[in-house]
Amino acid sequence: MTYEVLINPQLVLKYLLLLIHLHLVQYKTIFSMKTELIIRTNSSDIDFALLRDGKLIELNKETTDNKFTVGDIFLAKIGKVLTGLNAAFVNVGYPKDGFLHYHDLGAQVNSLNKFLKKVSTGRYKEFTFKNFRFENDINKDGSMDGVLKKGQNLLVQIVKEPISSKGPRLSSELSIAGRYIVLVPFSNRISVSSRIADPKEKDRLKKLARSIKPKGFGIILRTVAEGKKVAELDRDLENLLDRWKTMCKRIPNTNTPTKILSELNRASSILRDIMNHTFTSIVTNDETLKLEIKEYLQEIYPEKEKIVKLHRSKIPIFEKYGIERQIKTSFGKTVSMSKGAYLVIEHTEAMHVIDVNSGNRSNKANSQEETALEVNLVAATEIARQLRIRDMGGIIVVDFIDMHKAENRNKLYQHLKDVMGEDRTKHKILPPSKFGLVQITRQRVRPELAIKTKEPNPSQKGEVEAPIVLLEKLDLDLENMISKQKTSKSAKKIQLHVHPFIAAYLTKGMKSVRFKWYLKHSKWITIIPRDAYRYLQYRFKYE
Repeated sequence: MTYEVLINPQLVLKYLLLLIHLHLVQYKTIFSMKTELIIRTNSSDIDFALLRDGKLIELNKETTDNKFTVGDIFLAKIGKVLTGLNAAFVNVGYPKDGFLHYHDLGAQVNSLNKFLKKVSTGRYKEFTFKNFRFENDINKDGSMDGVLKKGQNLLVQIVKEPISSKGPRLSSELSIAGRYIVLVPFSNRISVSSRIADPKEKDRLKKLARSIKPKGFGIILRTVAEGKKVAELDRDLENLLDRWKTMCKRIPNTNTPTKILSELNRASSILRDIMNHTFTSIVTNDETLKLEIKEYLQEIYPEKEKIVKLHRSKIPIFEKYGIERQIKTSFGKTVSMSKGAYLVIEHTEAMHVIDVNSGNRSNKANSQEETALEVNLVAATEIARQLRIRDMGGIIVVDFIDMHKAENRNKLYQHLKDVMGEDRTKHKILPPSKFGLVQITRQRVRPELAIKTKEPNPSQKGEVEAPIVLLEKLDLDLENMISKQKTSKSAKKIQLHVHPFIAAYLTKGMKSVRFKWYLKHSKWITIIPRDAYRYLQYRFKYE
């Protein structure tokens, strides 16, 4: 028996065109992403703004006189040894002594002490451990007074900057970070970043690491090492070994406490950790910094050296790239999101609390459950961004909108983990509870970035949110009203009643805010000045 298969050529062509379209969409999504690093310098501070497709996703500040940065290594002196806490206070030159716990000593601290004594004499020049005899590891359950004594010198590394009234948190398990490799002296461990998911790639990298690993040094392969050849890894390793040797040469005849190895400046460390093919521009307003960045990129990413530019416009650099506006709208107590939803962020002594609100959002979903899921997914994306730009650490509790279905709670949990995946700071997320609460812990290594967004009220006493925050709310509320009109198929005219100052700003010039609204929504908004309104009070009405 034979069967005849009839193939419709038009159907096949349609299917092939659909496949091509899907591949083009995927290609555009992956390769059209734009990442920009904007760097603003002044006499005392350097501000770093990381933009993804024009949206602020990370904000860092480096104070030029900051002497205690995460990653710095100090030759320090042991102060009090506290047997009750199983820890010691260490003098690193900060007004408050640093804190060193027994569990942060590292298993090979006895070898570190022995090596330090030898190098301190100035006669021991063997810094690569070729003929060095290592001591036994310390007991995991041992006591601090059995390892360290008051007045003893020790090499320590800053793992948490001074915060509030506390001194820096320290570790004597040293590590030096490079582009692809983290070098760990006094260790034999080889490990690969957990973000590299492919088991075959992990095995390949471990084999390469074993072939180049020097005696007495451990190697941690970073995420960006994925797909790299042994020559690139070996070049990075040699640079790290040179930094280690240079540090060791500084130890003899050095007074304590003294910094003997500095972490890279903030610009270089950001580029070292996240530089990839999506970067389209690096812009700074400082000529010297521009040259330093170009020189550093020649080492780690030569093909991207051309994207470094000097800002020459008369418009301030953060104004030019829309960063000031985003800062004002992102650092307040209330953070607006699309379709009228918003976050309320509260800071307490013990934790951060974030409340998710649907606001006056239009309900396009078929049920309250679907609406809650939609708002929660949008909120999760914004929360991941907020944690990064504010550098919030410690315990964060998020009160999402209640969802009754376990399937939806799991969708939210997976989405939150995905959007938090790009966060370089160590964090842990627990699944949502039945009450809709999600607990997040995020490592705190430096003071949280706090920016004041309120300004003096020109019409009354006290302070109000900056006017730019109002504009953000107006954009979102207007979008929500027009969306409701489309749903109900009505075509009513819209009025906006505002304080005269705000009305003048919205209508000023040919390219006014109102004109931009018209181009975006094809709808003319009538703006009514109201003397009776408070400075930031407003109301949309239908004519």
